[in-house]
Amino acid sequence: MYMNRQMARGFILFAVVVGIATTSLRADNAAKASSEKEQELLAVLRSDAPPAEKAITCKLLAIHGSDAAVPDLAELLSNEQLASWSRIALEAIPGSTAGEALRNATDSLDGQLLVGVLNSIGVRQDAQAVELLTKRLQDDDVEVASAAAVALGHIGNSEATQVLRKSLAAGPEKIRSAIAEGCVLCAEQSLAAGDAAVAVEIYDEVRNADVPQQRIIEGLRGAILARGQDGIPLLIEQFQSPDKAKFQLALGTAREFPGDKVDQALADELARAKPQRAALIVQAMADRPETVILPAILQAAAKGPQAVRLSAIDALGRVGDASCLSALLNIATEGNKELTQAAKATLADLPGENVNAQVVALLPAAEGKKYPLLLEVVGTRRIAAVPTLLKALDHDDADVRHAALSSLGETVELENLSALIARATKPKHSEDTPVAQRALKAASIRMPDREACAAQLAEAVKQTKSVPTKVALLEILAEMGGTNALATIAEAAKSNSIPLQESSSALLGKWMTADAAPVLLDLAKTLPAEKYHVRALRGYVRIARQFNLPEDQRAEMCGKALDASRRAAERKLVLEVLARYPNAETLKLAIDSLADPEVKDKAYESTLVIAQKLGDKGGNVQKLLAQAGLEKIKLEIIEAKYGAGNTYKDVTKNLQKQVRDLPLILLSKRSYNKSFGGDPAPGSSKELTVKYRINGKEGEATFAENAVIVLPMPK
Repeated sequence: MYMNRQMARGFILFAVVVGIATTSLRADNAAKASSEKEQELLAVLRSDAPPAEKAITCKLLAIHGSDAAVPDLAELLSNEQLASWSRIALEAIPGSTAGEALRNATDSLDGQLLVGVLNSIGVRQDAQAVELLTKRLQDDDVEVASAAAVALGHIGNSEATQVLRKSLAAGPEKIRSAIAEGCVLCAEQSLAAGDAAVAVEIYDEVRNADVPQQRIIEGLRGAILARGQDGIPLLIEQFQSPDKAKFQLALGTAREFPGDKVDQALADELARAKPQRAALIVQAMADRPETVILPAILQAAAKGPQAVRLSAIDALGRVGDASCLSALLNIATEGNKELTQAAKATLADLPGENVNAQVVALLPAAEGKKYPLLLEVVGTRRIAAVPTLLKALDHDDADVRHAALSSLGETVELENLSALIARATKPKHSEDTPVAQRALKAASIRMPDREACAAQLAEAVKQTKSVPTKVALLEILAEMGGTNALATIAEAAKSNSIPLQESSSALLGKWMTADAAPVLLDLAKTLPAEKYHVRALRGYVRIARQFNLPEDQRAEMCGKALDASRRAAERKLVLEVLARYPNAETLKLAIDSLADPEVKDKAYESTLVIAQKLGDKGGNVQKLLAQAGLEKIKLEIIEAKYGAGNTYKDVTKNLQKQVRDLPLILLSKRSYNKSFGGDPAPGSSKELTVKYRINGKEGEATFAENAVIVLPMPK
C-alpha cells in the first residue's frame, strides 16, 4: 500500500513537472514566433513598400511589436500618412520605451500630428507625461491645448486631477470645455477607485463651472450617481427643471440609478409632473422592472390625461402582471377607441405566469362587453381553452360568437377542427359565416399536419351543396398547398359549375409549387371554355418560366405547352421562356416554331437570342441554324441613335461592341437607359434607330424603347 502511494505521488509529481515544462515550452515557442514576426514586419517598414502596406504593418505591430519596434514606429510620427497608424502600435506596446518615444515626439511636432501624439499619451495613461501636458495647456493652438487637457483626464492621477481642477476656474476660456471633460474623466477614476467624496467634489465643480451645457450635463449625471442614495433629491431637481436637456438627463440617469428608493421618488414625481413629462417618466419607471412601483403605473393607466394613460398602458405590457388584468379590462371597455386598442395590445403581451389562468377563471362570470373581450384575449394570447370557446359559439350575442370563432382560429387543434368547419359550412347564424371562414383559414394555415387538415376540408367541399361555401373552402386549401389541396382544387376545376371552374382555375394559376404543372396541363387540354383553357395554360407556362427546374424538364414543359396552345398569344409566351433558358433543346423548339406562321417573327427572335447566348457552348448550334436557313452573317453597325424628338444620344459604339455573327444585338442590360449610360429624354417615349450593313447590304431599322434588337435582312 505504501509503495502504491509513493508511486502515485511520483506519477503526479512527474505529470506536474511535465505540464509546467510543456507550458513553458509553448510560451517560449510563442515568444520566438512573435519575435520572428516582428522582424518580418520591421523589414516592411524599412523597405520601399507603399504606404498602404506599411499602414497594415503598423496595425500588426500592435500585436507582435515590442521595444525593438519603437524606434521605427517613432520615425513615422512625423509622417502625415502613417502617423496615426504608427500610434496604434505605440499605444499597444507595453513598457516604458513606447511612452518615452511619444513624450519625446511632442518636442518636434505641431498641429494635428501633435494632437494625435497627445491623444496617444492619454490612451497609455502615461503618468510621466503630466508635466509636459500641463505646459501644453497654455499652447496657442486650441486643439493642442484641448488634447492635453483630455489626456490629463485619462491619466487621472492626483497630480493630473489637481492641475485640471485649478485650470477649470482659472484656465483659458477657449479650452475650458476640454478641461471640464478631463475633470469628468478624473472624477470617474476617483469613483471607480472608491473615493466617492472626491468624485462628488469634482462633478460639482464641473456642473457649476462656466462651461458648455454638455459638460454641465456630464457633471450633473456624475454628481447624482456619485452621491448614491443621497443623489435622489438632485435627480428629482432635474426632473423639475424647465431645461429640457436636464429633464432628459434625469430620465436617463433614473434608469441606471442603483437601489429601490429612487422608484418611490419617481412615482411621486409622476403624480405631479405635467402630462407630456409624466408620459416619459412612466417609461423610465418601466425600464426598472425589478423595483418599479407597479401601483403608480396602474393608477396612471386608469385615469388622467390620455397621453399619460397610453404611456402607462404600454408600460404595463413590460412590467405588469395578473394584478393588472382587471384594470386593463376596464380600460378596454370604456369606449375610447385609442385606449381600447392600447389596452388590448397590452392584454395580449401582459407578462406573468398566472395571467392565462386568470383570464380563463374570469370567463364564466364575465358579462357585457368584458365577455367577448376576454374571449378575444384567449385568442391573442393563444390560451388553450377550446371547450370554453365552443360553448360560447351558441351565445345569443353576435359579438360573443364572433370573438369565440376568431379565438378558435388561433387555438383550435386538429381534433376539434370539425367544429370550426361545421360553423364555416353550416352556420346557425348567417352573419357568422365570414367570421367562421376567416377563423377556419387561420386555423388551417397554422396546422402542423396540413395534409390531414386538407383531408377534412376536402371532405367538407364534397359534403356542402353551397357553391360560395365550396369556393371559400377551395381558397383556404389554396393558401395551405400540398397534395390533398391540389387534388381537391383540380377536381373542382373539372366540375360543371362555372363558379367553381372560375375559382379553381384562378387558384391553380397562382399555385406556388411545381407539382401543379401536370394538373394545369391536363386542364388546359380538357376544359372546353376558352377562358379557362387560357388561364390554365398560362399558369402552366408561369411554372416553366419562374420555377427552378431541371433543363430537360423545363424544355419538355415548353414543348407540351406549344402543343396544347390554341392561340398564338400563349405560344409567344412559351417562346419568351425558351429565350430565357438557352440550351440545345430550347433552341430546337424555337427553330421548330419558325414553321408556325402566327409566331414566326417571335420564333425568329427567340432563335437568335438563344443561339447568341449559347455561342460556342451550344455544340451543334451552327448546324441547327443552318438547317433552319439561318446562316452566319457579317454584321456592321454604321450608326445608332437613341432618344426622342430632337434629343438623341449617339450609341453607335455601344452597339458595335455587341456585334456577333447573327442579326441580333444583345445589350448588357435589358434597359436601354442602363445599357446606354442614361436617359437622353426623361419622360418621353424613346426609339432606337440603327443603320447597319449585313453581308455588304445596308439597312435601317427602328425599335421601341427596350425592344429586342433583331435587325431585318436588307433587301
